[in-house]
Amino acid sequence: MPPRVVLVGPMGAGKTTVAELLGRAWDLPVRDTDADIVAGTGREISDIFVESGEDHFRDLEADAVTTALAEHDGVLALGGGAVMRAESRELLTGVPVVFLRVGLSDAVKRVGLGAGRPLLLGNVRSRIKALLDERTPIYESVATHVVDTDGRTPDEVAAEIQELLR
Repeated sequence: MPPRVVLVGPMGAGKTTVAELLGRAWDLPVRDTDADIVAGTGREISDIFVESGEDHFRDLEADAVTTALAEHDGVLALGGGAVMRAESRELLTGVPVVFLRVGLSDAVKRVGLGAGRPLLLGNVRSRIKALLDERTPIYESVATHVVDTDGRTPDEVAAEIQELLR
């Protein structure tokens, strides 16, 4: 049985927080592929990027997505870059996917200076803008629903998703 819902979106969209709220509301287990990678490797994501490179991390991420989609029937939050691989996007076909859309200014406020976020080394604002520009069409292409998060609390976002997926 596929997950009840899969949350996708960029860093700062609130995927992990909203997933926890949905899990509590629906009394379902919550899983996060980034947490799966950390647990499976015993290394923080930023350390994997620095020590092994982004390509290695993306391989781990694709494996984590495949495993989570096969095993988990609760609420699943995917890492921000998880939908960049075609094989991961294909696995989302027929699964309820909600894209948590966040604008540049809210994303920058939520992420802060990017501590522990290896893709944000350098100018945080310009890196987030580039990632949003690159990834938003891909998030939209896999989404069953799009929920805007700007200026909203995680509780408000979770409530909208509950309404959409009644």
